[in-house]
Amino acid sequence: MISINQLLESKSRQLFIVTAEDTVSTALEMLAKEKIGAVMVMDGPKLVGILSERDCAIKVALPGRSAKETKVSEIMTKTVITVDPSQPLESCMKQMNDGDIRHLPVVEGGQVTGMVSIGDVSKEMLKLQTQLISQLEAYIRGGFSV
Repeated sequence: MISINQLLESKSRQLFIVTAEDTVSTALEMLAKEKIGAVMVMDGPKLVGILSERDCAIKVALPGRSAKETKVSEIMTKTVITVDPSQPLESCMKQMNDGDIRHLPVVEGGQVTGMVSIGDVSKEMLKLQTQLISQLEAYIRGGFSV
């Protein structure tokens, strides 16, 4: 199984961040422009929260609040679950499933190095399963070579 670090090598390492003082509207503009589902909330180099589309819908749109007047700090998820880059992909998927989480910041030595989404993890798991099935089929047919 591959590690989170190996998964990150195949995708952009660009970090999409906002501050706690930014408006939700600013965060939504970034989500829309970059076609992403969540942004990290940073205070300098420190990760202080995460803000997802789901947060915006449930905590701003549904109650009828104004995205232009609501600060990110008012609705962000403050208890952020993170993953280590050396962590196996399987344990990351388990964390996402157990916590009903769609985005996990990758943190190494207290520094944010990336973010993985449930889509990233699912695509990689599908790719690995497809490879395994092909190898098993080749083995069954007698054409497997090491």
